[in-house]
Amino acid sequence: MTETLTCFKAYDIRGRIPDELNTDVAYRIGRAYAEKIQPKAVIVGRDIRLSSDQMAAAVSRGLTDAGVDVYDIGLCGSEEVYFATFAYQDHGKAMDGGIMITASHNPKDYNGMKLVREQSKPVSGDTGLDDIKKLAEANQFAAPAAEPGTIKRVDIAAAYTQHLLGYIDIAQLKPLKVVVNAGNGAAGHVVDRLEAHLPMIDFIKIHHEPDGHFPNGIPNPLLPENRHGTVAAIAEHGANLGIAWDGDFDRCFLFDETGRFIEGYYIVGLLATAFLTRFPGAKIVHDPRLTWNTIDLVSCFGGQPIQSKTGHAFIKERMRLEDAVYGGEMSAHHYFRDFAYCDSGMIPWLLVIALMGGSGKPLSQLVDARMRLFPASGEINRTIAEPAAVLEKIRQHYSGDAVQVDFTDGLGMEFADWRFNLRCSNTEPLVRLNVEARGDEALMRAQTEALLEMLGR
Repeated sequence: MTETLTCFKAYDIRGRIPDELNTDVAYRIGRAYAEKIQPKAVIVGRDIRLSSDQMAAAVSRGLTDAGVDVYDIGLCGSEEVYFATFAYQDHGKAMDGGIMITASHNPKDYNGMKLVREQSKPVSGDTGLDDIKKLAEANQFAAPAAEPGTIKRVDIAAAYTQHLLGYIDIAQLKPLKVVVNAGNGAAGHVVDRLEAHLPMIDFIKIHHEPDGHFPNGIPNPLLPENRHGTVAAIAEHGANLGIAWDGDFDRCFLFDETGRFIEGYYIVGLLATAFLTRFPGAKIVHDPRLTWNTIDLVSCFGGQPIQSKTGHAFIKERMRLEDAVYGGEMSAHHYFRDFAYCDSGMIPWLLVIALMGGSGKPLSQLVDARMRLFPASGEINRTIAEPAAVLEKIRQHYSGDAVQVDFTDGLGMEFADWRFNLRCSNTEPLVRLNVEARGDEALMRAQTEALLEMLGR
């Protein structure tokens, strides 16, 4: 009988070690990836989880048994795999794909994989991941290749660091004191390399050493309880800025000089203006959860705002289609055309310190006005037995007053002075609510409360 593998999700692979994901499954994924993608050369990298070394070894063995050459970049973040896949060449031979071993911000007994093909194009459900799942489940592979692939250790550090620095003008940076919280994930080594090129930045490093035991908690700064260390260090050192990352640092989270957590929504608008200053008239892709601030700023700066369904595969695909220079999601995922349309957790904070240096303003002043113009609730999650039925009830309740209804991703409804987006989770009986208003925080809060009442709180 074919074994069902529950570790395959819509966009990547995540599972508990060892019952959902283990070395046998990892080997089969390597073989299945090779059969589906038909690569000759694949980048493999891994995060700091305790099982990541053995997972990387198993998936590499699956690839080499299929005749694929593996280029191992070692301990890294997801974006380093993306970078190596689109930028690294071996004597003129380009890479055909990449596999990152990571479970990002999941509990420490989990692991997983993110898969990309050539030019770091995502491999998700409708672009090959479902087929890889079926092949791995069937586990009926041909005999190992007569000529197995090789494993070569490669170092991309210098090229990757220079690429990151290319997004800013170092000469315009001003002295800043910056708290950096790697959460004992994989971000620390990249910060250390950048530090050597940024002598005007005083880095205050907390939870800096990679440690798969996660002694200071799982690195997920979206959870308020995981922000205390960053906030305390900002206060203790009188820092100008705080930065925290998740485990594989594909997302970064920013705190201003007061220790206030800045919602990713407002960072999207801030980075959009930075790119439109350099690329007038460019296209900016955003998600549908919170939109008004981004649309207003992009329009004011002469750009073209383009809405995409939420999720990295959708955002990247739309950016390629539109040749958009930048894309951002309120969940702190930021995507860059010059980074093969991939998400990076390093480029955003570099751009922010450049904006702070160029304007002479602290982060609080760069976002305060926008937060007053478009106050937002932040994402609120609620567990509901029948989410689809509740969404329909809410749509009917508000349909008479709505000036626009949007089904790009869940239910979006706009009114004269406020709007909301309500989405169902793909994997659990959960709905995610976002509310924003035009310059009226009290209205935003009142409408949020009304919607929560309808959701049964």
